[in-house]
Amino acid sequence: MKNSRRNNENQTLSEVLKDFISVNNLEKGIDEVQVIESWKKIMGPAIANYTSKIKFVNNTLYVELSSSVLKSELSYGTSKIIKNLNEDLGREVIQKLVMR
Repeated sequence: MKNSRRNNENQTLSEVLKDFISVNNLEKGIDEVQVIESWKKIMGPAIANYTSKIKFVNNTLYVELSSSVLKSELSYGTSKIIKNLNEDLGREVIQKLVMR
């Protein structure tokens, strides 16, 4: 890991992990895992049971729901869902939500 911080003996574990993730281009994969876990946590087990597929690509969250009624109901609150998910993630990761 070539980094100017490498010589700093007082580097925290958090900083080392961030450097490792950045150097190895793992941000996208980690973001996807965090977004999927956040969806399950924020939406709760009832909605998670109707969620058949979750995909996160280019700041867009694609969610496949097995209930058309639920999809219709959730479509009215997409901006609030995005806001809640981003708050849970601690940063602006999701810009768009597509429910199928």
